[in-house]
Formats: sequence, C-alpha cells, structure tokens
Amino acid sequence: MNPLTENLQNRTRRYFLRDSAMGLGALATASLLNEGPARGASLSVGQSHFAPKARRVIYLHMTGSPPNLDLFDYKPELIKRHGEDCPKSFLDGREFAFTSGTPTLLGTPQKFEQVGKAGSWMSAALPNLKRVSDEMCFVHSMTTDQFNHAPAELLIYTGSPRTGRPSMGSWVTYGLGSENEDLPAFVVLISSGVQPNGGKSSFGSGFLPSVHQGVQCRSKGDPVLFASNPPGMSEKLRRSTLDALNELNQIQAQEMGHPETQTRISQYELAFRMQTSVPEVMNISQEPQYILDDYGATPGGSSLANNCLLARRLVESGVRFVQLFDWGWDFHGTAAATGIGDGLVGKCATMDKPVAALIRDLRQRGLLDDTLIVWGGEFGRTPFREGRTAKSKILGRDHYPDCFTMWMAGGGTKGGFDFGTTDELGFGVIENPVHVHDLQATILYQLGFDHTRLTYRFQGRDYRLTDVHGEVMHDLLM
Repeated sequence: MNPLTENLQNRTRRYFLRDSAMGLGALATASLLNEGPARGASLSVGQSHFAPKARRVIYLHMTGSPPNLDLFDYKPELIKRHGEDCPKSFLDGREFAFTSGTPTLLGTPQKFEQVGKAGSWMSAALPNLKRVSDEMCFVHSMTTDQFNHAPAELLIYTGSPRTGRPSMGSWVTYGLGSENEDLPAFVVLISSGVQPNGGKSSFGSGFLPSVHQGVQCRSKGDPVLFASNPPGMSEKLRRSTLDALNELNQIQAQEMGHPETQTRISQYELAFRMQTSVPEVMNISQEPQYILDDYGATPGGSSLANNCLLARRLVESGVRFVQLFDWGWDFHGTAAATGIGDGLVGKCATMDKPVAALIRDLRQRGLLDDTLIVWGGEFGRTPFREGRTAKSKILGRDHYPDCFTMWMAGGGTKGGFDFGTTDELGFGVIENPVHVHDLQATILYQLGFDHTRLTYRFQGRDYRLTDVHGEVMHDLLM
C-alpha cells in the first residue's frame, strides 16, 4: 500500500477506534512509568505470548560449518571402515558441492571420550567444553534443505534460502523490544576478519522496520563505525543538529506517515546515546584479570575470545540478541589449516576456551538460566573424503545437509542431554530429526512466543520466521 494512502486511512474514525486501545494504553503506561513516549518508542519492551524461560539469546555461529563427526557425533563403525568405498546406496541420486564418483569413507582422526555426569561423547579437540558438558543440550539430528553456505546460512537465520527476509535477531527484537534504550537490542560481533556467508542479510531486518536490524560492533577501534563525532563537531553541536533533523523528520512523518521515518528518528536518537553507552560496555579492560585470563581475551584486540566476553557484557547490560560469527570452520582439507586433524585442533583452540568461559561466567553471575546460548554451523560434513583431496595427506570433508550437530545451553534447555541419533556411519538421521525450522520455533518458544503467531504483514500476507513450517522440540526443554 502507498504510505500516504495508508496514513490517510489510519486517520479515519474507524481505524482510530480500532487502534486506540493499544495506542492510548501505551501512552498511559509510559506516563505511569515516567517514560517519554518518543524516546526509543519503536523498541520499547514488548509482550510475549506466554511467560518466557529465556530473556535473551547469544547465538554462536561457526561460519563454514564444523565437522560434527570429529567433534560431537562419535562413530566407531566409520572409524573401523575408514578407507573403504562409500556404499553406492548413499550416493545414488545425490549431489555434493565438491565430490563426484565414489569417495572413500573417512573415520575421524580425533580421539573421543565420554565426559560429564551424562557421559556425552566429545572430541579431545575440546578440552575446555568437556568441563561444562553437563550444561549443554546436544542435538545430533539437525537437518537442513541446503548444501551451499550462503543459502544454508540464510535459511537458518531468516527461514528462507533467499535474501529479503528478516533475520532471527530482528524477529526477536520485533517481538520483545529492548531492555536498554541506550544500546541496540540486536548486536552483531564478527571475528576472524570475514563477514558471514549470507552477508549482512544474515543479520538484516528484511521487511521489518530497520530499527530491528543487527548493529555490527567491533572489539577493536571505534565500537560502531561512524557513531563518533567528526573532528570539529562538539556534543552540543551534534545535539542541535539532531534536533533540527528530528523536526524535519516529524514534519515528514505527519505528512506521509511512513514507518521508516519514525525509525529514522529513533535511530538518530539511539546513535546519539550510543556515543556514551557503547564505548563503556565494549571496554573489556574494565574486567578483572582473572576473567580476561579465563576467556583468553586481550583488551584492544579482535578475537572470538574478546567477542565472547563482550557478549556477556552486552546481555548483562540489557541487549536482547547477540550474534557472534566466527569464520574459518569450512574443513574441506584443501590446506593444512582446513584439515580435520591438526587444522581442526588449532581452530578449536580459538573457540573452546572462550565459549566454555562464557558458559561458566553466565552461570556464576546467575544469568545462564534465562540466557539461551546456541552453537552451530549452517549444515554438516560428509562421512567420506572430499573429492578434491582424495589423494592428499590432509583429510577433509564436503558439505552435507542431511545431519549435523548443534548444541544449546541455559535458557530453560536440558543440560547434559543428548537428543537425536544418526546411523552408524553418520549418513542420515534415524531418530528424532530436527529441521532448522524446528530449531527456530524452539528458540522463539523459550522466549515466550508461539512461532505461528509472531507475524508481520508484508505485501498482502503474514510472514513469520519459520515460514509455514516448524515444530517446537519440547523434549529439549526443562
């Protein structure tokens, strides 16, 4: 609909009576709480459908997709049959990203052991996560529809393999709003120097108001690009400039009624407040040395360790959704760093310590029970050798959508719990399949939402994160 036409329609008596209950009620509530109605209004605290178990999310995405068969899904039979030709029945009618012909089965070179009270199987490449395994809820039966990086990543975050849909963090802030009007509700942190495979669409707002888009922050240099005042502009001058812009935007909002105009006003105001609030919360040098040591974080540096510590500081300050992307988990074996032997051990060393520290830190601060941590990639890896490295000494795996492992911790999920089973060679799910839409539905459920009712009307129909799919996996929840 034309924004001007929609604005005129909303001025009629019928539409006023329809919408006045919520509108006047919101104004009354703001008055009772002594809150100004305009400041951050588009990100005010939302209302969930039912009482949530989790209030916030930290989502750790290992960009490229870690090899589940070398970390969490132990397959002794695959090790026993290492080097044999892959059974033809597993290949017929299938396409793989970089493999053709008849590949050979690939058992893991990593040593596995049962850990924690629950006895979950974990790789020796994860010595620190082993110590917090009883906090972790493993899902070994994840499935997806995509076997290339960008479409698979977009599917898991936006519910569609194509660009244009809102990301998970945007849906969460659309539903829940913000707990801190001086910080973005949805923050993105990127380590290893590379953007996610889906680009900014993996944390974009799609057709939702752009105030719900993820704000990318940096652990090195200015926390947010272009938020600082340029040379020669004082805080007073910046304030007067914003006041003038806001007056012009208010005039346009009254004439056109376009929601993005109100979003622009809100974002200008948030950016002004962020000039003070963001540098403070992003300054990890304020942390005690033992905390820095536990994470392996270095003030002024740029690493996943720094970002894990920042994630704790951000959720502690009221940020709803913190998304961490860490590049370098595409283990094809085309180079030593991408092999599932020493290459995987080296990459795990950059992740294992800080992620384990994050779980411990949240638990010690009483934040883990209502903070949901999610860890995983966009798909799995093949139980056979990647075609391009068939004659190499370096072992690697191809992309594989049929089964992979993800895990969650906190936020009302079951700790020390293994869910779902794959066959003895790791080719397919044989018990309790969990599609990425099911994962999305479950995350929203823990935040207090019925995923079928968290919708937004766009181009004549209601959209939701889970598209027309998704079932809540209640077996994973306490």
